[in-house]
Amino acid sequence: MRSLIPNMLTSLNLVLGMISIILTFNGEFVKAALFIVAAMIADGLDGRAARYFKVSSDFGKELDSLCDLVSFGVAPAILSYAYILKDFDMLGYVATALFATCGALRLARFNVNTGVVKGYFMGLPIPAAGCVMATFVMLGHKPPGFWFLIMITIFAYLMVSSIRYPDFKGKGEKIRIIPAIITIGIGIYILFVANSALLFVIFFSYALFGILNTIFALFSSESK
Repeated sequence: MRSLIPNMLTSLNLVLGMISIILTFNGEFVKAALFIVAAMIADGLDGRAARYFKVSSDFGKELDSLCDLVSFGVAPAILSYAYILKDFDMLGYVATALFATCGALRLARFNVNTGVVKGYFMGLPIPAAGCVMATFVMLGHKPPGFWFLIMITIFAYLMVSSIRYPDFKGKGEKIRIIPAIITIGIGIYILFVANSALLFVIFFSYALFGILNTIFALFSSESK
């Protein structure tokens, strides 16, 4: 019975993701984006519940990945397509499929490397990538030209990249001061330009920090 609560939270993640997709079909883009963020909250709670009740299992891990793919891979991709990518015809199809596919690859690699990669995330976690796209839609801004197409392609790549993202558990990947300061500065600037961008800034800053932190780590290694 103790395993029921974590699995219910994991399933709630999927339910919220499905609701997001339905809302997207109905043209309610902001609500659809909010449900993706809500799914991320449910996703964060299920692991904590499993550890609290000491009921971690392979079944729960597989269920979690399947739900994550829907809520943070498929739902944000469909939302992005309906919001902007549909205007790019075939390129929009490709970018939409690319984001969802890279999300699936990210989850598969995570499951395989669970016992190898510790203390950090290899590649941008799919919940963060999905929430970046969702919270951007919440801003209600449609950038001109190919900027959004480039943006979703970059975040698709970040998921399957070897960039190291901290897991904030007190060990593992070192958090460097200069990348942190630069990230905070850019985040503050975005907030200054767009007052309602707090949620977007949170997820975007995490994605940006991983890139900067990894670059500074490479230079630090070369200087030794």
